[in-house]
Amino acid sequence: MIRPLIPRKIQVFLRKHYLRKIYLKHKDQWPINSKDLQKPKSWKGWPGGKRFSFVLTHDVETDVGQNRVADLMKVEQDLGYTSSFNFVPERYKVSKDIREMLVQNGFEVGVHDLRHDGKLYHSKKVFLESAVRINEYLKEWGSVGFRSGAMHHNLELINALHIEYDASTFDHDPFEPQPDGVSTIFPFWVPPSGYGKGYVELPYTLPQDFTLYILMGEKSIDIWKKKLDWVAANGGMVLLITHPDYMNFDGNKPRFDEYPIQLYLDLLDYVKSQYGDQYWNVTPREVARYIRKCTNTD
Repeated sequence: MIRPLIPRKIQVFLRKHYLRKIYLKHKDQWPINSKDLQKPKSWKGWPGGKRFSFVLTHDVETDVGQNRVADLMKVEQDLGYTSSFNFVPERYKVSKDIREMLVQNGFEVGVHDLRHDGKLYHSKKVFLESAVRINEYLKEWGSVGFRSGAMHHNLELINALHIEYDASTFDHDPFEPQPDGVSTIFPFWVPPSGYGKGYVELPYTLPQDFTLYILMGEKSIDIWKKKLDWVAANGGMVLLITHPDYMNFDGNKPRFDEYPIQLYLDLLDYVKSQYGDQYWNVTPREVARYIRKCTNTD
């Protein structure tokens, strides 16, 4: 509740200090936890015999990020990748033109929380009331995917959303406010509850860009590469969250809460050069539909 009153620079400083303390406790299990290998029920491997899936997602948290969406889409198109962009419906005015541009170019649009104010899961009542509004945006945008702000999650309640997949979890990340990972590098089916008919859960499996480059101050993609190689070796889903809000596109010195987009491009180049045609790069929606077929939940 007091977060909006704290200047952004101080927020980042405090989070950096907190992260260092957490890292010392978990450095032997992060970014790789060798136990996170449970496969979905009736797992058949990835389509076409691909070694692993490579799923790119972007959370657009502010107008600043929204203004960079077209540039980021073009960068990925030029390299032959596709991805999803998740927008916050009631935090800023979401551009219909940008949403339509993404869809027309084969990208996906998802709903990211409702207001991204940390209050979505304040109580069951609050969530269910918010779910009504979220479902309206899902329908209006033609979206089938959702992700909570700050990776908060309650898999039972999320059933109240009219979605094919949720992406509000992670395999293992002790730095998140709700650090209970799902302990798998594979997508999985969340069965129906009293709130809905079930959906596919897509955990992220690479550290977030904000964690690595803003809070930890990393200057290379070494951690991304290390984790990606491990997920690929085990046939899992490489799912990454980045934020155009924090990417510096103009080549000038990044702000305190930005990093050079070249780091992201280095990762995309690494995957293409290292793995060639061994990976399945599709939108989250396509992964979810494949998992439904694998688990006979269609």
